[in-house]
Amino acid sequence: MAYQISATKLQAYNRCPYAYYLKYERKLSGSEFFGSAALGTALHQALAQCHRDWHYCNPLPDIQWLHQCWEQQVEGLTTAQAEEGREILESYYQNFIASETFLARPLAVEGKIQGYLQVENLEFCITGRYDRLDFLSDGLELIDYKSSREVKLPEPDEIDLQIGLYYLALEQTYRQSLKYLSLVFLRTGQKFRYQATAEHKDRVEQVISKLAVRLRYDQQWEPRPGGQCDRCAYSRYCTAVSANPAPLPPLAGARQFQLALSL
Repeated sequence: MAYQISATKLQAYNRCPYAYYLKYERKLSGSEFFGSAALGTALHQALAQCHRDWHYCNPLPDIQWLHQCWEQQVEGLTTAQAEEGREILESYYQNFIASETFLARPLAVEGKIQGYLQVENLEFCITGRYDRLDFLSDGLELIDYKSSREVKLPEPDEIDLQIGLYYLALEQTYRQSLKYLSLVFLRTGQKFRYQATAEHKDRVEQVISKLAVRLRYDQQWEPRPGGQCDRCAYSRYCTAVSANPAPLPPLAGARQFQLALSL
């Protein structure tokens, strides 16, 4: 089968090849903790319904349309969460709908992307998800909603890799280039827009090429010390963190990937 690669995986590899190897190749469990995302999930679903199911016969929906979408997503939320979500969506309406002359129909919402890249005779399958994809006169804009309380922007290297992966996959799927990747922070009403270029795609192809060499020839996965070491779930196995690292558990099984032969 093709080797699955996503923005999250490629960002992890770029941060530290050794941590990537332990997590994705050795399948070691980490100590990550994931909190409840019920409110964030409900907000994403309400916005998907708002943009997908609006009839677009009128230039703009009124605020009641967003209220209606929200009411269909509140099951399972606490009363406080339902009220907070309603306020967040009202702010979204004022910032991103009411100020427009018309609401443009998106190309897709809550979608998946998939693309393929062949490197070192290995077939990579690029996967990802997006909240909304808009068609512009000169390309595509991919929009990612953020429901976190803190406005925390990705590091430049990480956003560049994410842009490059989406650029490559969307170009294959829609025969259109990605023009912008936009992060919309729902709680603050801020939108951060990153311009996408072919250079982002080139950068991603270079990083995947380095990964392919390691996969193809089983080269060493060296650690890359940095600020991420303090919160790394695999630091106990790492010589860059500990003078006496814990031994690695036995391999669970052989790695599976597909050779792409040129005929």
